[in-house]
Amino acid sequence: MKLGILTGGGDCPGLNAVIRAAVRKAERGYGHSVVGFMDGWRGVIEDDTMVLDIETCRGLLPRGGTILGTTRLQPFGVENGVERCRATLETHGIDALLVIGGEGTLSVAQGLYELGFPVIGIPKTIDNDIDCTEMTFGFQTAVEIATDAIDRLHTTAESHDRVMVVEVMGRHVGHIATWAGIAGGATTILIPEEPFDIEEISADVRARHANGRFASTIVVAEGALPREGTLEVAEPEVDQFGHKRLGGIANAVAAGIEARTKFETRVTILGHVQRGGTPNAFDRVLSSRYGVAAVEAAHDQDFGQMVALQANRIVRVPLTEAVAELKLVDPALWATAKDLFRGA
Repeated sequence: MKLGILTGGGDCPGLNAVIRAAVRKAERGYGHSVVGFMDGWRGVIEDDTMVLDIETCRGLLPRGGTILGTTRLQPFGVENGVERCRATLETHGIDALLVIGGEGTLSVAQGLYELGFPVIGIPKTIDNDIDCTEMTFGFQTAVEIATDAIDRLHTTAESHDRVMVVEVMGRHVGHIATWAGIAGGATTILIPEEPFDIEEISADVRARHANGRFASTIVVAEGALPREGTLEVAEPEVDQFGHKRLGGIANAVAAGIEARTKFETRVTILGHVQRGGTPNAFDRVLSSRYGVAAVEAAHDQDFGQMVALQANRIVRVPLTEAVAELKLVDPALWATAKDLFRGA
């Protein structure tokens, strides 16, 4: 068989580890060859490729980013995009296409599968919002980076008796904020799933300081929103792909807290530092497992599937189920988080 592989959407720690594992399994396990498509779907649309073999993939395991590059371009948004993709796969004799991406990239893969494309999905997003899998690679690394930042900010907050507002990634879901907030001992966590009331947050901060405590830390996901009518926030800009440019809700939260409590409040927006750099050990292992499992699915010609982590086993689930809806923060975990910061 001849396999193709691409990385789409935002970059993420572990992408190179998936590529490396897939190439090793394909070449050594089955004698298959692998072609890499550059810059996500653009490479398939425009027939821009590189040969992937064990030698070219040496040293990739700890390396951040993706050697294939990535964009948010997709064939359904380009004139004759689907036909051009089909022609490229036929030109290279691709028997299966491994698609590494998040909700957007995998939704495109599902759409192409319905048109007869031989695709296998691999879930990638630091937001951990892909359904049917317990964990996406890159998430644990992002949580560790965010937790480390919270720990560091907490010590400087103690020194100056300040309120710190830390903004982490999380466009539609608050997995990073919840995990990092719990791990970092946040005073309050704000997530997209639960609209917040700035008055309640400010009251909690005042109560905390009145009890002789100090150094309040508020962890907020970039997609968190206030309850209607409680805090005015600017409408975000929209990029060329129709995605809202999020980032900055922490500034509104901090201003609201300082105005109501009179406590000095500072903001740290972690931004892309969460998705850059080397993956941690967990994500290296998970990425490797996904890469191997995806090649096995391709070898079995079990197309239209996504490899997923369930009960610590790698399984296959239909792409149509995986992209049907986003995976929200588990209500039980959120209840635990609220128990920990309630009345802090």
